[in-house]
Amino acid sequence: MVFGLHVADVIVLALYFVGITLLGIKAARGIQGMADFFMPRKANKALMVMHAFGSGTHADQAVGVASKTYTNGLSGIWYQWCYLFPTPFYWLIAAMMRRFRAITTGDVFEARFGPSVAMLFAVVGILNMMVNIGVMLKGSSAVIQASTEVPADLAIGVMTVVILIYGMAGGLAAVIAADFVQGILTIIFSFMLLPFILNAVGGMAGIREAIKDPQMLSLVAPKEIGLFYIVVIAFNSLVGIVTQPHLMGNCAAGKTEMEGRVGFMCGNFVKRICTMAWCLTGLAAVVYFKGEPIHPDHIFGRVAAEFLPKLSYGILGLFLASLLTSAVGSCDSFMIASAGLFTENIYRRAKPGRTQRHYVFIARVTSLAVVAGGAGFAYWLPNVIKGLETFWIISSVMGVAFWMGLFWRRTTSAGAWASTLAVFGAWWLTTQPFFVGWLASLPIAEPLRFVFVGDGVQEVYLPWQMIFYLTAGLVAGIVASVVTRPPSEEKLERFFALVRTPVVPGEKVTLPCTLPAGAVVPPKRSILRGTQFEISVPSRVSIVGFAVAWVCVVLIIGSLYLIVKA
Repeated sequence: MVFGLHVADVIVLALYFVGITLLGIKAARGIQGMADFFMPRKANKALMVMHAFGSGTHADQAVGVASKTYTNGLSGIWYQWCYLFPTPFYWLIAAMMRRFRAITTGDVFEARFGPSVAMLFAVVGILNMMVNIGVMLKGSSAVIQASTEVPADLAIGVMTVVILIYGMAGGLAAVIAADFVQGILTIIFSFMLLPFILNAVGGMAGIREAIKDPQMLSLVAPKEIGLFYIVVIAFNSLVGIVTQPHLMGNCAAGKTEMEGRVGFMCGNFVKRICTMAWCLTGLAAVVYFKGEPIHPDHIFGRVAAEFLPKLSYGILGLFLASLLTSAVGSCDSFMIASAGLFTENIYRRAKPGRTQRHYVFIARVTSLAVVAGGAGFAYWLPNVIKGLETFWIISSVMGVAFWMGLFWRRTTSAGAWASTLAVFGAWWLTTQPFFVGWLASLPIAEPLRFVFVGDGVQEVYLPWQMIFYLTAGLVAGIVASVVTRPPSEEKLERFFALVRTPVVPGEKVTLPCTLPAGAVVPPKRSILRGTQFEISVPSRVSIVGFAVAWVCVVLIIGSLYLIVKA
């Protein structure tokens, strides 16, 4: 036995490390320039589905959902299903992102607002990805520690090294290749644990009989994760999804916008289904581990250690290999997005005219710094749940500015800056004891539940915290835009022409956020004609795909309800 692993499990892990290294080296041979490293635009629908699923699905999410379900019951699923209601919008967002013809989301901010806002987004985006990488490493290490004898700190260090070797070598093309393999393994192991632990506790009937608190079996639990909580975090998730730096790769690495639509939306629907398995595993664990002093973050790993070795030697090793592939694929996607932001939107502007090889080298050095920062955050982070909540907040910091710039022509660069700083300021304010104490003293504080006690101290209830900073960002953005000079009409027309012009298969774009030579811009078809608002009439493809997606949302929620109640 090595670190609690059978020799067969060790062999499986060794083969994984060899395979992932060879895959990264092979992908590295195709890297000629920045576009190859950051945005190859060659993936088909199947690869894009698994890329969206793989880069957006990782162990910390399974850990977070199982952990929150273990402590709060079925409503813990909203720690990932907060993105369920925004998912139909992915059909629309993916096409828009592909039409921007950008390498990074920072390019989009530059096209709309100018270089200063692009650099602001680069800084915020890199911080966002460091937090995301840290949460992922923390969650993955919790599973490894709970299912083996490997200390969490050692697991974080090993994963960091693998992430750096693979991502720095092969770029986004290597990540997409890894995501295809990782996606298949993640789907298998998301559901592999469930039948065994369900059988051990007597199925859903046994769970219903053992758990007496009805709120533990409710999707909406008024004590913490009620309807108000669900609606607000879902809205916050929609605001923030567009400014997650890796989103550009999820939507725009395909051949056309249809690859992005199918990949981004369908890949995330696969994730929503896997989330059900994580939640039910956590719910069954409430019964199976009843009375045992287990840290909630260790639940998913403990279930794996309890049941997988009984199937066959090597299965636990394969489970851990899947976990590592998940961490590698997702972290590398985030790492490459961050490196792209720094290299394209900060370094290239300061050092123009260098060779493509030079810029790729700088991107790889930046990747090292980003992952190091993420690893540092992982070592500091107290638990996965707190990390997920921090990530939700940081993801929305520039979301308000993005949506304002997309829908309101009057939004200015100053408005984008003011909105971003206001969100940061309001977030900071809601964490300060003097503000929390004042809020708690208000007569309406108790009925509206402004404040609750978490970890022994008073905190602003998360949905209200989100409402405060989103409102502050919107108001500040509007006021600053109204009192400053409007952007030039020529700049606005160039930007909105991108959104209106469909991608043609095989088109060649030499500069980010520019139309290819000979492109025909469709006429403007606005819902609110004669106003400063840019809300285009949706195409038939957009309407049908959006409607089908909402049917899928209803079916997914209905399926979980029937599983639990039947």
